[in-house]
Amino acid sequence: MNNGVIKLIDKVKRNKTLERKDALDILHLEKDQFHHLLFAASEIRRHFKGNSVTTCAIVNAKSGRCSEDCAFCAQSANHHTDQDSYPLMSGQQMLERAAKEEMHSRRFSIVTAGKGLNNNELEIVKQTVAGFYKKKLLQKPCASLGILTEDDFLYLKKGGLTRYHHNIETSKNFYPHICTTHSYDDRVATIRAAQKAGLETCVGGILGMGESEKDRLDFLYEIRELDPDSVPINFLVPIKGTALEKIARIPLWDAVKAIALARFIMPEKDIKLGAGRLEIFKDAQHLVFLSGANGMIVGDLLTIKGRTPEDDLALIDDLGLDLHF
Repeated sequence: MNNGVIKLIDKVKRNKTLERKDALDILHLEKDQFHHLLFAASEIRRHFKGNSVTTCAIVNAKSGRCSEDCAFCAQSANHHTDQDSYPLMSGQQMLERAAKEEMHSRRFSIVTAGKGLNNNELEIVKQTVAGFYKKKLLQKPCASLGILTEDDFLYLKKGGLTRYHHNIETSKNFYPHICTTHSYDDRVATIRAAQKAGLETCVGGILGMGESEKDRLDFLYEIRELDPDSVPINFLVPIKGTALEKIARIPLWDAVKAIALARFIMPEKDIKLGAGRLEIFKDAQHLVFLSGANGMIVGDLLTIKGRTPEDDLALIDDLGLDLHF
């Protein structure tokens, strides 16, 4: 066993985070250390999160025609993709989609394209959230609705919203290369407003967009400073027609190291895998959990297809993990 990795396990258990110099050592590990890293990440995951994993599902409730120019996004009006465009779904449509995922996930998130929502759209989402409780759905309602204010969050919370998802996407330094129509600080302000309103937060981003190693570390440590409850890690799936369509996919080994680093840096958080999981890990989906994650988004994602929830639940069972509802 690699003594350096063993020492990192002890450090993380004791300090509940990883120092940056040690994180750099992880980034520079060669592939012959694959099994050592998996052992360390799994040990830390089990220590802080036990044997349980969690799942969540989402609905693309408002698609396309987004005014923002996020370089990765198929829903931006600045790009030329074949992504469907439609206005906000009705509350009934959203609740029907949630009901289909009742036995697959612990949380269900209403996700909309666009910089934010108008008052009428906020009211529809609020009433939909309230519908989760009226229909006695087991899933907890979450939302990802763009840049909102504290008053908006307090309004949605009255309807029963429990958690808000808002990614920082990448490091503060690299962010201007990804989006110019709103700032990194706008995103941070939204996250802080949700927290101030008393909502749990889900904050992550996308790796493999051309960022440097330093940016990847900055990204993870910046998330840690924001202190979210859940950290979704996505890997870029280049989509034709977007500004990043020609970016090569992140190698599997780099993806494994990134997940492990997220676990080492934020050992007490829920680390969840979203977009890119199927494309990067392919038939090796078990590596998601061995790398340190304790959750995943099941079913279809915003603009790409996912695995079937049944396949993911079977994977969790095959690994001897417990699905936490």
